[in-house]
Amino acid sequence: MAKKEIKAALIYSFATKKTSTAAKLIKENLNELNLTEIDAEGLNAGELEQYDILIAGAATWFDGELPTFWDEQIPALEDLNLKGKHVALFGIGNQVEYPEHFGDSIGLLADVFASTSAKIIGATSTEGYTFEDSKSVRNNQFVGLMLDFENQHNLNESRIENWCKQLKKQLT
Repeated sequence: MAKKEIKAALIYSFATKKTSTAAKLIKENLNELNLTEIDAEGLNAGELEQYDILIAGAATWFDGELPTFWDEQIPALEDLNLKGKHVALFGIGNQVEYPEHFGDSIGLLADVFASTSAKIIGATSTEGYTFEDSKSVRNNQFVGLMLDFENQHNLNESRIENWCKQLKKQLT
């Protein structure tokens, strides 16, 4: 019997500079997954059920909000059945200017994807970050990868590489 091909998607807004930069590095580091890139701004949530692995990225807007294109998808996302699927999240935030909402976006997305019975993977340490509060922290860890382009851009590449290595281990 032939082994089932694993289908993986990388979902982010193609129009966002920082999230796109991170997504491209993630795709390079996970090239063996042959990720299908999906523009979050034109997302048809129902299509996500065909994938085994979803890697989704979002910046945190304003006072801890999801970008509008993600926020508008929440009702459709909540209707999905992603039981048996893996979801990894990466987020962009600014811990200096928004310390009370740092990286809230991936916490909000984690709640939505968890409600679909998906398994959230890729938690990372909060060590090395300085912030007051974040909806993305569970059990003293971020629910995914947090990146701060404004204040720690020099750490992004190594954080992405390490996170991708971690995801590969969690997926095998």
